[in-house]
Amino acid sequence: MTRPDEDPDRLYTLTGGRSQADSDAFDLVTLVVSECDPVRGMQSEHAAILDMCRAPTAVVEIAAELRLPVGITIILLSDLLAAGKITVRHPEHAARQWNWSPDTTTLEKVLVGLRKL
Repeated sequence: MTRPDEDPDRLYTLTGGRSQADSDAFDLVTLVVSECDPVRGMQSEHAAILDMCRAPTAVVEIAAELRLPVGITIILLSDLLAAGKITVRHPEHAARQWNWSPDTTTLEKVLVGLRKL
């Protein structure tokens, strides 16, 4: 017996019959952020994603919250990405930005400036 959210007909309807995403920008840990609020008439799953992703949210978390397979969730996310309603970032890229450190020359200039205060 399948759960209602695993009904293949429902999943087919959600994706418009597509089985592959149009974008390869997503994997399980890709972070998704909404760029706008949901609008009236929007597909309910798209609206739920936009509500959920006001803060960076991983693809796997979105799929779990929607109770949808990851592949279906990625198709829905690629629709939103193509429409410019979300932005995506892979955690590796974000980690590289946070691990950025200034060069020693800049640190020395800051230290000299602080000592002059």
